[in-house]
Amino acid sequence: MKGKKQHHEEHVDETWLLPYSDMLTLLLALFIVMFAMSKVDNQKMKQISKQFNVIFSGGTGVLKDSGANNSNVVAVGDSSTDNETNGLVEQDKMAVIKNTLEQEIKSEGYADKVKVDLTGEGLSISIQDTVIFNSGEADVLNNFDTVLIQISNMIKNLDNEIRISGHTDNVPIKNNKFRSNWDLSYMRASNVMNFMVDKGHISPDKFSIQAYGEYRPKYDNSSEAGRAKNRSVDILIVRKYTFNTNNTKSTQ
Repeated sequence: MKGKKQHHEEHVDETWLLPYSDMLTLLLALFIVMFAMSKVDNQKMKQISKQFNVIFSGGTGVLKDSGANNSNVVAVGDSSTDNETNGLVEQDKMAVIKNTLEQEIKSEGYADKVKVDLTGEGLSISIQDTVIFNSGEADVLNNFDTVLIQISNMIKNLDNEIRISGHTDNVPIKNNKFRSNWDLSYMRASNVMNFMVDKGHISPDKFSIQAYGEYRPKYDNSSEAGRAKNRSVDILIVRKYTFNTNNTKSTQ
């Protein structure tokens, strides 16, 4: 009796699927790169690039700067993205401090003499000399101690450089204490720094001081009002990260 013939089912060769899937992946990458080169909407581009990285689950940047005219395209997962995120966090911290300081300064009655601004350089606190010094003097007045301590308490935990600059008007000064406006502006900046270190308990390694005298006026020295505004000490909490004001705009 003859044995039954065994029938072997033929299996379809599926090895072609692997290179095919690779080809589809490359086509997807090519499409996104071309899309990035043709669009100028940064926010939408970043969202797409993030989704692209999710697909590949690699966690590293796939879209590098293509070298095209759209120089604002940022590679996902690289240091520029980290800097942008840190810049947004830093901006939020400074904005909170600015708002709180403005309220405290107003409650102390110095709203017209102390100005707080958030600029591209950082958080700027400009103090006119009449509330912090006697005319032609550099010693910090005791009645302003409370405000300086409040400022110190709000900024001492920030990991930022603090730059203090002294400014004067263009009226010459020469006496037993100061040979020039440069000397006066330097001593005023130095005394504010020492106060914030000694009484405000801010680490001294965060500070630097600058003396501009009459040579960096913000206002016109031809009027008394302008000269009064130019006589100031400015405290600048310097940004560590670049912040683009366009980042605050919502994507449409």
